[in-house]
Amino acid sequence: MKALFDNCTAPVMASTLDGFVSSFGHRAFHIKDAPGLPNGRHASDFEWIDYLRKSPDAWMFVSGDGRILKNAAERAALRSAGLHGFVLAPAYQKTPLHQVAATIVWKWPEIEAVTKLIAPPSMHEIPIGKNVRLRSLPL
Repeated sequence: MKALFDNCTAPVMASTLDGFVSSFGHRAFHIKDAPGLPNGRHASDFEWIDYLRKSPDAWMFVSGDGRILKNAAERAALRSAGLHGFVLAPAYQKTPLHQVAATIVWKWPEIEAVTKLIAPPSMHEIPIGKNVRLRSLPL
């Protein structure tokens, strides 16, 4: 599986997770480094959603912006793309970056389990606490 971190996340989170998950055969990319993504960092949400939908690889995404679920057109695009999406809880905005990266690495086994157990499309919120479970979000 490949994970895409959108523009609302720091590039270091993707590279930190990539260092961890690559030993399991997975990869993580920040949107600016996604291989073959037209417009790279400047890709609109619709462009990267379509890119992931068309890819022969299994993708999931992580966003720091929960508003992606408030736009009806983006929600429809996410549903039709058949992706697993994970949104960082609002508390992450005030959390030091090293703690955010550590929490995402800590949560990776749970994130991976969700992608195996639940058929896409699905959306979940990644909570700030290490002992708090992922929260299912309506898509």
